[in-house]
Amino acid sequence: MATTPTRSQLSDRVFFSEPRDAMELPDLVRVQLESYEWFFEQGLKELMEEISPIEDWTGKSYELTLDTYELDPPKVDEVMARSRNSTFEAALRVKVRLTNKITGEIKEQEVYLGEFPVMTDRGTFIINGVERVVVSQLIRSPGAFFVAELSKGKKNFGAKIIPNRGAWLEFETDNSGAIFVKVDRKRKVAATSLLRAFGYGSNQQIIEALKDVDTDPSRSYVEATLAKDVADSEEEGFKEVYKRIRPGDLATADNAKSLIESMFYNFDRYDLGRVGRFKANQRLGLNIPNTKEGRVLHPEDLIATIREIIRLNATQGEPDDIDHLGNRRVRSVGELIQNKMRVGLMRMERIVKDRMSTMDMHTLTPSALINARPVIASIREFFMSSQLSQFMDQTNPLSELAHKRRFSAMGPGGLSRERAGFDVRDVHRTHYGRICPIATPEGPNIGLVGHLASFSRINDLGFIETPYRKVIREFLSAEFDKAVGEISYKSDQSDEKGKIVIPAETEITKAHVEAAKKAGLDRIRVRSRVSDDVVYLDAFAEELSVTTPATTPTDEKGYFTEKRAECRIHGEPQIAATGEIEYMDVSPRQVVSITTSLIPFLEHDDANRALMGTNMQRQAVPCIRPDSPMVGTGVEGRVARDSFAVIVAEKPGTVTKVNGGEVVVKEKGGEERSYFLKTFERSNTSTSINQIPVVDVGDELKEGQLIADGAATQGGELAIGQNMLVAFLSLDGGTFEDSILISDRVVQGDYYTSVHIEEFTIDVRDTKLGPEVLTRDIPNVGEEKLKDLDEEGIIRIGAEVGSGDILVGKITPKGETELTAEERLLRAIFGEKAKDVKDSSLYLRHGEHGKVVDVKIFTREQGDKLSMGVIKTVQISVAQMRKIQVGDKMAGRHGNKGVVSRVVSVEDMPHLEDGTPVDILLNPLGIASRMNIGQILEIHLGLAA
Repeated sequence: MATTPTRSQLSDRVFFSEPRDAMELPDLVRVQLESYEWFFEQGLKELMEEISPIEDWTGKSYELTLDTYELDPPKVDEVMARSRNSTFEAALRVKVRLTNKITGEIKEQEVYLGEFPVMTDRGTFIINGVERVVVSQLIRSPGAFFVAELSKGKKNFGAKIIPNRGAWLEFETDNSGAIFVKVDRKRKVAATSLLRAFGYGSNQQIIEALKDVDTDPSRSYVEATLAKDVADSEEEGFKEVYKRIRPGDLATADNAKSLIESMFYNFDRYDLGRVGRFKANQRLGLNIPNTKEGRVLHPEDLIATIREIIRLNATQGEPDDIDHLGNRRVRSVGELIQNKMRVGLMRMERIVKDRMSTMDMHTLTPSALINARPVIASIREFFMSSQLSQFMDQTNPLSELAHKRRFSAMGPGGLSRERAGFDVRDVHRTHYGRICPIATPEGPNIGLVGHLASFSRINDLGFIETPYRKVIREFLSAEFDKAVGEISYKSDQSDEKGKIVIPAETEITKAHVEAAKKAGLDRIRVRSRVSDDVVYLDAFAEELSVTTPATTPTDEKGYFTEKRAECRIHGEPQIAATGEIEYMDVSPRQVVSITTSLIPFLEHDDANRALMGTNMQRQAVPCIRPDSPMVGTGVEGRVARDSFAVIVAEKPGTVTKVNGGEVVVKEKGGEERSYFLKTFERSNTSTSINQIPVVDVGDELKEGQLIADGAATQGGELAIGQNMLVAFLSLDGGTFEDSILISDRVVQGDYYTSVHIEEFTIDVRDTKLGPEVLTRDIPNVGEEKLKDLDEEGIIRIGAEVGSGDILVGKITPKGETELTAEERLLRAIFGEKAKDVKDSSLYLRHGEHGKVVDVKIFTREQGDKLSMGVIKTVQISVAQMRKIQVGDKMAGRHGNKGVVSRVVSVEDMPHLEDGTPVDILLNPLGIASRMNIGQILEIHLGLAA
C-alpha cells in the first residue's frame, strides 16, 4: 500500500514513514550538561558535608567547617581560552568557619580552592586551548547481587555486597551446605561468625532468624554452617572475623570489635552509596532509610542476604544477571569529577589536621590551615590524564555529538580489554531503547564502548531509562471522570447483583460514570488506547510490563486496529492480545543511536555493515561544497543544531548587520544581539570550521531560525557527503576488490575537496650561551627563501608555502670551536655574521604545502603560561586544500567502503539513456555477500528525487 508523503515543518523534507514520532528528540547533549550542573548544585555540597567539620587529631581544640561555596565568573571567555592556549576555568571560593573549642572564638574567612574547568554550552571543556570531552562510564552498580556456581549438577548460591566505598563481602555455599563469607577478598569465615559480630550472638537467635527459609528436606544450611563455626558467642564472632582480616595479629575482643565497627559502621570507611542502599533495599526487600546513617552496613542487610542465599539454594532459583542494565549504571562527568575531587579533599583534610596541631593558636586562621594544592592537583590530573577525559573527536559535527553521547565500560574502577569476556560485550535484551545495539567500535573495544540510544536518558541514580507512551486500559475510582468519551471494554461491566452498569463496546457518557460511582465499581475497563502521556522506564520497571513497538497499527484516535500484536513480555518477544499491552514505544528509531538513525533503510542492512556505516559517518571529512542528502531520515537537522555546528536565532528579531565574522540581530525589545561566526578555525582533527551566514540585512527572524551554516552542514542540515550518480558495474577491472572508479568531473568540480589546517610551533629559549633570537638574518640562506619573512623572521599571513620553506627564522648562539679552512674562508668573506650562531629556524616539513592563515605569538608579558626557559612561542597555521585522489577511502552510509583506484575522464564513464555520465562506479559483487540492500533502496529513491 502506497503511503502519502507528508511535508516536514522544519524543512522541505518529504516523509514516507508511518507512523510519525510521538515525541521530539530530546536535547542530545543533556547527558553532559545536566551531570555537570548536578555537580555544582549537589555533588560539591555532598563532598563538603562529607569532610566537614574537620577536627584536630584530639578532637578537643579546633573545628573547621566548610559552609557555602561559589564560582567566580571565568577570567577569560571560550574564544580567548582557545586562541591563547589556556584553560576555560573559574575560581572556586568556599566560606570557611574556624571554631576554637577552648575559647569559643569563631573566625570566618573566604578561602580560594583553586581554578575549576567550566563546561561550555556545547558540553565540552577547554583545557590548554584544546577541547576535551569527559566520556561517561558504565559500571556495575553497588548493592547486593546473588551468584551461582555449578557443582556436582547442583547450583551452589553465593552473594556479593558491593559498597561504593569500603570492604566487599562475598558469600559462598560449599558442597556440604555450609555458608562462608570473605571480607575484602581475605580468607573465608563461617557466615554465622559474621552474624554474631553483628549482634546475633547465640545459636538460638541465628536459627530463629533463618528457620522459615531453611526448608530444604535434604539438608539444613543453618545447621551445616553452625557445625563449621568455631565461635559460639558475639565476642568469639568478633575474634574469628578479626583473625581472617588481620592474620598473625593478636585477636582480643576489644581490638576485634573496634576494627569491625570502624570497617562497617563508620561512614568515612564504609558507604553503600545512595544507589547501593536503593539497590540493596530493592533486592533484599528492606526499607532502611537512604540517609548517611542508613548507608552503612546493617545487621538486617546480612540476615536478608543469608536468607536469600538459603532460599535460592533450597529452590534452585536463578542467579542475578550482572549484565542486566538494572544492575549496571552510568557515572557521568559530574560524578567522575566528584570522585576525583573527593581524593583531593581527603588529602587536604589531613594537611588541615596536621597544621591544627603544629601551628600557633593565636595566629591560626582558616586560610593558613587550608592548602588548596591537593584539590587543584587532583582536578588537573583528572582532566589531563584520565582515561575518560578525551581529546574531542572533531572531524565533523556528527563525530563531535557522538563523542559526547559515548560511554565506556573501561577506565578507573571499570573493566580492562584483556579481562572483559563475551558476556559483558554482548547485546543484552535490556539494551532496547537504552544503548544502541549497533554503534560500537570494531577493534578490541567492541562492546566495551557504546552510545546512548536516541531517546534514552540517565536518571538521578545513574540508571538508563527509555520513554514509552502509556496505553489506557482502565480508570480507577479516583479518575472515573476521565473515562468520558472512551469506548468501553469488549464485555459488559456489572455491579455485585449482576446488573449491567456499562454495556460492552459503547462510548462512555457522564451517565455511565455516575452509575459506576453509585454501583461502587472499583474500576472502569475501556478498550485499549494509546495516549500521548510519556513515561520513562528503567530496565527493571520495563520487565514488569508488556510493551509493543511504535509500528503496531493504531487508528487516528489511538485504538489498536489488530486483535493481536508483537509485544515484549518480561523482555522476551511474543505475540499477545492488544488488550494486555501497557506501553508503546515512542518512535521506531528509539532502539538505535543518533548516528545509526541517520542511515536510511537501516532495517534492510546486515547489522555488521550497519555498524561499519555508523562508524564511517563519523570519519567523514567536511567538504568545501556541503550537500545535504537527498535521501535522509529526518534527523539531519537535529544533529546539526545539537552539535552547535550551525547558528540559530535565540530570539525573534530583524537582521541589521551581516559580514564574514558577525551577524547582528535587533530583537523585539530593542536590544541588539551579536552572533559571532567561526572563520577557518582549526578543529582538533585539523579539519577546517567555517561558518557562512545565510541571512541578509532586513530579514525577519523567528526563534530557532537558521542564521549561519557551519562545516559539513547545508540549509541547517548535516551534510557529510555528496549526492552522486552511482552505477553498479565493472569497468576494465577497475572495481576489483571494492575499488571505486570516480569521474574526472567529481575531482574538477571540487565535490570532495576539503580544507585542512596544520599548526607548526617553535619555542624561543634562553640558552647557556645567551638567548635565541627571531630574525630574518639567517646564516647561509638566500634572499629567495626570506622574501615572505618580516623583520622578526615570522612569515606573513597569506604567503604560499611549500616543503622546506622557512616559517619562522631563528638563530641560536653556539660556542667557539676550532675552525676548518672552509669556515675561516667564510669568516674572511662575510665577517662576523656566520661566526657564533647556528640556524635553528622552523622549516615546513616534507610533503606539506598550503597558505599561511594565522600567526600567534605567545609571551609572558601578555600573560601566557610558558614552560621554564622559554622566552617566546610562535605558532603558525597553514591551510591546505586537498582534492580527492587515487588511494583515498570513500564510503556510503550502509558500510559499503572502498578505495579510489582510478580517476576516469567524463567521456569514458558509462552514461544513462539520456547521455548523463555516471559519477561513481561500484562493484556489484559488493552487495550480495554483504547483505546491505539498503543502499539499493536509497539509490532508487535518490534517482526518483
